[in-house]
Amino acid sequence: MKNIFLYFFFITLFYSTAKAQVLEPVKWSTSVEKISDTEYDLIAKAKIDRGWHLYSQSVPENGPKATTFTYELAKNAELVGKTSEEEGRTVDDPIFNMRIKYFDDVAEFRQRIKVINNELSIVKGEVEFMVCDDMRCLPPSYVDLNFDLNTAKNLSSKEDSEASESNGIIDFQNPISIDTNEEVLVTETQDKEADNTGLWTIFILGIGAGFIALFTPCVFPLIPMTVSFFTKQSKNKAQGIKNAFIYGLCIIVIYVILGTGVVAIFGASAINEFSTSVTFNLLFFVILVIFAVSFLGAFEIMLPQSWANKIDSKADKGGYTGIFFMALALAIVSFSCTGPFVGNIIVLSATKGGLAPMIGMLGFSLALALPFGLFAAFPGWLNSLPKSGGWLNTVKVVLGFLELAFAFKFLSQADLVLQLHFLEREVFIAIWIAIFGALSFYLFGKIKLPHDSPLTHISVGRLSLGLIALSFTIYMIPGLWGAPLNLISAFPPPLDYAESPYGVGNSKTGGNVIAGESQEIPDGAHLLAPHQILAFNDYDKGVAYAKEVGKPIMLDFTGWACVNCRKMEQNVWPNDQVLNMLKNEVVLISLYVDDKRKLEGDEVIESKLRPGKKLKYIGQKWSEFQTIRYKTNTQPFYVLIGHDEENLNDPVGYTPNVDEYYGWMEEGVKAFKK
Repeated sequence: MKNIFLYFFFITLFYSTAKAQVLEPVKWSTSVEKISDTEYDLIAKAKIDRGWHLYSQSVPENGPKATTFTYELAKNAELVGKTSEEEGRTVDDPIFNMRIKYFDDVAEFRQRIKVINNELSIVKGEVEFMVCDDMRCLPPSYVDLNFDLNTAKNLSSKEDSEASESNGIIDFQNPISIDTNEEVLVTETQDKEADNTGLWTIFILGIGAGFIALFTPCVFPLIPMTVSFFTKQSKNKAQGIKNAFIYGLCIIVIYVILGTGVVAIFGASAINEFSTSVTFNLLFFVILVIFAVSFLGAFEIMLPQSWANKIDSKADKGGYTGIFFMALALAIVSFSCTGPFVGNIIVLSATKGGLAPMIGMLGFSLALALPFGLFAAFPGWLNSLPKSGGWLNTVKVVLGFLELAFAFKFLSQADLVLQLHFLEREVFIAIWIAIFGALSFYLFGKIKLPHDSPLTHISVGRLSLGLIALSFTIYMIPGLWGAPLNLISAFPPPLDYAESPYGVGNSKTGGNVIAGESQEIPDGAHLLAPHQILAFNDYDKGVAYAKEVGKPIMLDFTGWACVNCRKMEQNVWPNDQVLNMLKNEVVLISLYVDDKRKLEGDEVIESKLRPGKKLKYIGQKWSEFQTIRYKTNTQPFYVLIGHDEENLNDPVGYTPNVDEYYGWMEEGVKAFKK
């Protein structure tokens, strides 16, 4: 059984069902400004669909494809300086491990030219660009740009600017023929489905956090006390239930206001960038360590006592106002226990952005408030509650160990972005082994901490939890020697960010490549690290080999700069069943749609999607192949085909659920064997 606390803190992957469609998230337009008799500004404006990012002209090596402009000037004009761009947005990207600048919504690029030939009227150009959203990346695209100097306006006034925008802009779109309205409708529907999935996940995580927070020393003892107060102070049972219900509602309002405040202060888009910020990850590491040490009993984190005193004085007023301040007093008094939960929910919500912090706080406060209403309605249930005691402190200490373990996830994230190699995979796993090993000894009574009650015996529940922690500790030990640790694959650094990326004692070509077959690598193939998967990057050679060995073919449309392609390779492919399929049941052909190597002379052919243009790069060849044959241009995209190149089942896109992905592979392989 997977550790429930892992789900509570870090289930953050949201996915949507991939549908075959050709996406065009960027529309380009051009205009011209006349600076002087001989100088002009060529303006290229990109309108970017919601949720997509267009990358800057300056991107570090091994990052996504930078936006690149070329101009056909010959001897008619010359460039003045470089193409300028707007400020955009710069983030620390943990996948590419670098700082990357990109644009949302709209981006404007300007290139000044000096005209030498006065008869020049049209300047032709081309822009190469790449766009990604949170779920997928598109291969590099190429769009022709025409700048009509005859429409140029001297934009020295606002009126001229408005005239230029209305008269001097020419729209350019990808020449692929699609039903625009249908595509927009499908895309919007998918966005809404993904948003709903993410918000529901945040809501459920909030509820889970709220229920766990109930069983802490700061909250649990208040349940019978508060319910008894309402039932005894009310004139009748109905009024007691009503007051307790209002009390619970006030708790919900207070925490939802907290979530709303986060959005209002930081902005819905800004908090979405926190998870990739080195500063944020380091700050939250420190905060979690402080909370963990507090939970372990070193000290108590409390809001100023004067706040609680002022709130208590207002709670004595009675009526609905008094009930509200009683709820506020609960939030303040219990902060030392609920603070870490609130912080974690807000951080997880930040990865989603938008209304997620409010939704997360709604779930958390709903779980926190529910017992007060239920026990007020059925006061007899209070007798069934376990009495407060040392077990509450045990819960708090266990949470402290978990907080300490999860703190290193944030430190690891910062280390990955900075590429310091301070917290590589083996070091991270060793730290977790030490933490969960210490937790095991604590639960078995071998370690005692401040505020612990004398332990005369170990309860069945404590023994069971100790065995789970010990089993988890032992499970992680092989990870020091390269085991994938699928249970926690999303937490440690990736397998290749390690002292020994191929596993201790393994070389790049070591181990069995293909079960029952020669270890000799076929022509055109290579071993995909770190799992030694035999893979082809050439379609024809891969198909020929598949026919030779009698296996089906798995086409992997991917990209060097595809974030979710790396997530699939790091989190899904290492699964034993999936890995066995990839190594023994199929022939993998990975086609990189952003491969910038030039095509050989005899392979340079005219594009079928852009008549009059030649395919120059290998990536363009595979991108066009995917678009024409499968009517989609998103990555990752997986297709299982037979020897006559027919589909064995429906292709799939980003599929982070291991069981679902394995089921898809198994279905295709069975269809091939029939």
